[in-house]
Amino acid sequence: MKILGIESSCDETAAAVVEDGRIVLSNAIYSQIAKHRPYGGVVPEIASRNHVAKLPGIIDEALAAAGESFESIDALAVTYGPGLASSLLIGYAAAKTMAQRLNKPLIGVNHHEGHLHSVFMKPDALSKDEAYPMLGLLVSGGDSSLVMMSGPGRYELLGSTIDDAAGEALDKAAAVLKLGYPGGPVIQKTAEGGNPDHIRFPRGLDNVDRGKWVYKYDRDLCFSFSGLKTALLTHVKNLDHAPEGDELRDIAASYQEAVCDALATRVERALKRFPIKSFACAGGVSLNKVLREKLTQLSGKTGIPLLLCPPAYCTDNAAMIAGVAYEKIRMGKTGPEPIDVNPNLRLADWV
Repeated sequence: MKILGIESSCDETAAAVVEDGRIVLSNAIYSQIAKHRPYGGVVPEIASRNHVAKLPGIIDEALAAAGESFESIDALAVTYGPGLASSLLIGYAAAKTMAQRLNKPLIGVNHHEGHLHSVFMKPDALSKDEAYPMLGLLVSGGDSSLVMMSGPGRYELLGSTIDDAAGEALDKAAAVLKLGYPGGPVIQKTAEGGNPDHIRFPRGLDNVDRGKWVYKYDRDLCFSFSGLKTALLTHVKNLDHAPEGDELRDIAASYQEAVCDALATRVERALKRFPIKSFACAGGVSLNKVLREKLTQLSGKTGIPLLLCPPAYCTDNAAMIAGVAYEKIRMGKTGPEPIDVNPNLRLADWV
């Protein structure tokens, strides 16, 4: 089965053709990073205007690269949440129109489900039987969560960020250090050769005085990065000069270490508590080399297999959306076609 996927939840305009959920025949992406860099973050109106301008060509590119036509695909898949409402609408409207014109099924996909599925999108990935139950660390610009997956489409959220996501924390650090945008890649590059132990930045929620906990998830499995950002800002303000050279590298390395250590520590705690066959890390921040090294070491320490997706599928893409749609069709869990986008869509079991 060949599925045309469309993704436009934020600032990537993407289309892909995927066969049987794993075989990526094409994966076309137009990145808008250069458009948003002058503003230090994504501007929703700029994002949606670029989706309108670029999506038709991206769809044509994906079909041509796959050697397919509109008539030869079996179904369409589209991200309908979470994300920026004005961006989601562009992809949804295009997919809805094509599905009606071609008389083919349209499968709505949760963007976060796409990231979690992305770890299976390579030939040597574990089979579903080998992987589940699986613990997933979802780390992106807008979310940081620990998810227990007992099978495809069966989710239990174990922990989440109570403030900033990991990607936001890296973006804000890059802004404080005047390194540019997006923060993740530029922090990693700046940190190369730096001393990660130069400054002991806070890991969040590890203070002795635990106080009153008002959130629904276990504190030990949740994340907090706002204090880390404040600690960096305070450190830089207390300097009598702008950091550069070795000092800048050490600060960036120490900050990156704090983010990655906080993430890996929560994963390790969850691995000790729950019986699982594998664990995975997905989302844009999963590209980070330090985080990958820490999780790889954790896999070696525990003997539990680690699933990481290829770099091409870490950031937002449409192949992962088509992959989830195939699983839904295979399991007969497509449900009703979405009638609108949902910017605040949550992970929920397929019913």
